[in-house]
Amino acid sequence: MRLPAETAAAADVEAAPGADLPPVVPPGRMAALPQPVLDLPGPFRLRPWASYDAPALVESCHDPEIRHWNRPPVLSPAGAEERIARWQERWRAEAAAIWAIAPEADGLPVGLIGLADLDLAGGSGEILYWLLPTGRGSGVMTAATDRVSRWAFEELGLHRLRITHSVANPASCRVAEKAGFLLEGTMRGALLHADGWHDEHLHARLSTDGPVPA
Repeated sequence: MRLPAETAAAADVEAAPGADLPPVVPPGRMAALPQPVLDLPGPFRLRPWASYDAPALVESCHDPEIRHWNRPPVLSPAGAEERIARWQERWRAEAAAIWAIAPEADGLPVGLIGLADLDLAGGSGEILYWLLPTGRGSGVMTAATDRVSRWAFEELGLHRLRITHSVANPASCRVAEKAGFLLEGTMRGALLHADGWHDEHLHARLSTDGPVPA
């Protein structure tokens, strides 16, 4: 049976709640910005990845800790350069924002941090990160997570960011909590690792949460 036009229109509204709401971040805002270099306390900064960073990306694919928690594919130098080029394209497509954590001098990255699973219209995204052995123990990841969060809220205009990690990864949990991401709950059997399914913690930080205490 066909619905009258007025009734059908009402049904469409009910099927798509919030369809008339404006996007939290207007389309094109991110693509119009150059990916910034972000300062950090100490000897590190966040900068866009470049093709000459490929050796650090290749190294990350073979690091046991990174492989266990992040499950990266094994990349050749050429494959690493291609992936870096795709990250640059994903910025322009407003799909992701990936930074290298690198010394202020022109050194190779010691880690990666980024925003993925971006929903600009809905105002949310997920932070992901890893560190090579040369960056571990420095405290740089907490500072990097806070800095990317502040950029995402203050410059891009997102409302909510999340971090998810295996409950068996306390180091990632400490980073999330120190960077102001409150623990919201546990997702059961949420991610498959080499040793089986892992429960995952869900942390989140809102633009209204205010600055992280020093």
